[in-house]
Amino acid sequence: MLAMQLHQTAVITPDHPPLQLVDVPIPTPQANQILLKVEACAVCHTELDEIEGRTAPPQLPIILGHQIVGIVEQVGANVSSLTQGMRVGVGWIFSACGHCHYCQQGQDNLCPQFKATGRDVNGGYAEYVAVDADFAVPIPQSYTPEQAAPLLCGGAIGYRSLRLANLENGQVLGLSGFGGSNHLVLQLAKYLYPQSPIYVFARSANEQQFALQLGATWVGDYSQTPPTAINAIIDTTPVWQPILSLLQHLSAGGRMVINAIRKENTDINAWLALDYARDLWHEKEIKSVANVASQDIAEFLPLAAQAGIQPEIQCYSLEQANQALIELKTGQIRGTKVLKMV
Repeated sequence: MLAMQLHQTAVITPDHPPLQLVDVPIPTPQANQILLKVEACAVCHTELDEIEGRTAPPQLPIILGHQIVGIVEQVGANVSSLTQGMRVGVGWIFSACGHCHYCQQGQDNLCPQFKATGRDVNGGYAEYVAVDADFAVPIPQSYTPEQAAPLLCGGAIGYRSLRLANLENGQVLGLSGFGGSNHLVLQLAKYLYPQSPIYVFARSANEQQFALQLGATWVGDYSQTPPTAINAIIDTTPVWQPILSLLQHLSAGGRMVINAIRKENTDINAWLALDYARDLWHEKEIKSVANVASQDIAEFLPLAAQAGIQPEIQCYSLEQANQALIELKTGQIRGTKVLKMV
């Protein structure tokens, strides 16, 4: 099978594309696994961090990709929940132990034995992938493979972030950054909290305009003051400065949810400038989001279909994966980039 494979971590530049097109054997599923014929795999900002060495080290060489939609081609001997021919999706969580306190509480995203698709095991930048059947979820029929792929990470982690925000209908929601995840969060929030104003902060005029098209109440950059205080903010940026800027606009008792796998250290001085009385007093909270739980994906997919959430996508061939990654790094973003295999 053909796959786009990462052989070493390095800074991504147009002159040094990170992935190589390789021809490797089709994987054989283990007893608890299924073999998927990949139809689509969305490209995630986390993959930039994997390639450039800012996350836990990937198991090199590795096939990236953790927003996978495919058809079940083969089932392992112990698999009874899925059958050949089903269309299913797989997200960032490849597996967890199933026995620890976190797994028993539905928080397998925090399991000490958590394994990530496309980092610890091969992912979906390929024609086939073997995955754990317990972490594969049926795809709603209303979605094409390309539409469904972004829901498996950007959508599901956005759903988790919105739940953790503790928002009530009518309260103000702020979204910091407007890429692959928050453009889905906005649509979900409008469905779940129809009376809630939604303020979007983004540096790019194109992203601000996109947010307005999707129904944002107000848009601005991080230097601007929103119309009112904000009850909950979901931040998806990789830098510290937006956190510091937006905490000043968070209402008393409000919560800042950071939906990002890492924050760059290059602007750490911005975080060190935090003023307790101005930025955190009055019982404001900051909460991080770690990975995505299997329950998030299982709950979000049917909810997304019910809400009519439509991801904005740009499609590429498997061989164009490097192009998609370079465009993502350089800010050429509108919604989510998706590799289409068939």
